[in-house]
This record gives sequence, C-alpha cells and structure tokens, in this order.
Amino acid sequence: MLGCTSNLHCRPKLNLQINQAVFKCKFTHSAGHFLASSTSRSQDRTLSDLIVQQEMNAARRLIRGVIFDMDGTLTVPVIDFAEMRRRVNIPTGDLLDVIASWPVEKQEQAKRLIEEVEDEALEKMALNPGVVELCTLLDTMHIPRALLTRNTAKAVQYFHDQHFLSQLLPPFTPALARDFMPYKPSPAAVLHICKGWGISPTDAVVIGDSAKDDVVCGNRAGAATILLDEEGRSLEEIGLLGEQVPTFVARSLHDVAVLLKEKFELRPKNGV
Repeated sequence: MLGCTSNLHCRPKLNLQINQAVFKCKFTHSAGHFLASSTSRSQDRTLSDLIVQQEMNAARRLIRGVIFDMDGTLTVPVIDFAEMRRRVNIPTGDLLDVIASWPVEKQEQAKRLIEEVEDEALEKMALNPGVVELCTLLDTMHIPRALLTRNTAKAVQYFHDQHFLSQLLPPFTPALARDFMPYKPSPAAVLHICKGWGISPTDAVVIGDSAKDDVVCGNRAGAATILLDEEGRSLEEIGLLGEQVPTFVARSLHDVAVLLKEKFELRPKNGV
C-alpha cells in the first residue's frame, strides 16, 4: 500500500450506502481510527459502524507474540557504527559476517574492538519514548514479548538491569543476543522463540529499525514485520525492495502501539 502521506499504511476510502445514506470512511493518520460521518439517522450510523468494524476485523492479522530489536528500537540509537567500522577496517559488508571469515586470532581482536564501541554506547543508553506504555499494553493483554539483538549478552543484561526493570516491568523472555547462532537476518532466532512460545511464526510480529536485519529476519520466518523509521519516511522514500519490505512502517513506538491495536488482532495463545 504505497503512496500514503502517513507513515502508517493506509487504505482506500470506503463508501457504504445504507438506507439511502452514504457513509464516507477514511483512516485518520493521527489517531489511527476509521471514522464514519453521515447525515442519516442514529440507527443508520450504528449499522454503518458495525459493518465498518466487521470489515476491519476481517482484515486483521492474528498476533500472539511480539519480538523486539533492542538498539534503535527499544533504546535510542547511540551506537557509532561508523566508528566501529573504522576501528576494524571494514568499510562495507555485514560486520559480523566479514569478521567470521577471518582467522581466529584476527576475529578475537576485531570482536574486542567492536565491544569497545558497544561498551562506550552503554553509558548513553536510554529507553525510546513509548517503550513502557507499549510493553504495559502487551503485558495487560498477556501477549508474550521477546528481545532479539545483534548486540552482546552483556548489553542485554545492562538494558534490563539499568533501564527496564526500574520501570517495574518483567524482562523480555527470551532475550537473545548475538551469541545465539545464526544471528539476524537469519530467521533461526524467530523460529526458536515462536517454538518456545508454542505459536506459529505467522502469529508473531518482529519490530525493529533495520530493514536488512530485523525486517528480513521476520519476513524469512513468515512473521509480520514493522519497520521503525524515526525520520518519518514513506516506503517509497526509503526505497526498500524484496525481503526488506515490511508489513508496516511506523515513526515511533507510539505509532507501533496504534498499529498493533488497529491493524492486528492481539490474542494470547490460550485466548478465545
């Protein structure tokens, strides 16, 4: 659904005619709701609202679990990847893949350099706006949530200890770092998480700020995907193709919450 001026995918206007009253329904980008307006009687409006709600429900995808990226998604983006590439002298290509192709001794040296940059970023780590509200929503609805990152297990522990648990929220379970192999964009971790939850990968959604890692990972697993793009660009402006095309694009975690409530049907595994 391209060509939308909003970051949330929108859909064509829907015209319904009931008892000679025409209802014009549109997706409102700011609130994320379908609204109906008419000059007909109140009972006609009620019937129209019912039909619109049924149409919306029919289009919703069932979601029983949510998988989050960490850096740049749950937290503000603070890792200096340009500096990381400079220190290990890898100007292009996937950092982890390139390093894995090197001799063991050179690999260990490069890993230490990468972890130096990651450790420096820990001091600047902060939660992205909307994290607490979004996780509270999922917890209230008994929807499991997991964390999947290419960062270290040390960084995940720091995130939980210093930023997340202080909000009186339970940790992400499971929380997988890059020592889970193969790492993103392989779908292996998503499949592993869904198996542990006892759900189909098609009933999960992967949320992250990287099209080449998070979106590809989720798409390969068969999950729904939401790309977090804080620049507010449309799909056309981002210019994604193939496996990098997400199900939806959102500008913030607040927008993600709107998408989950309005475009999906959130239901726990044992929910009715």
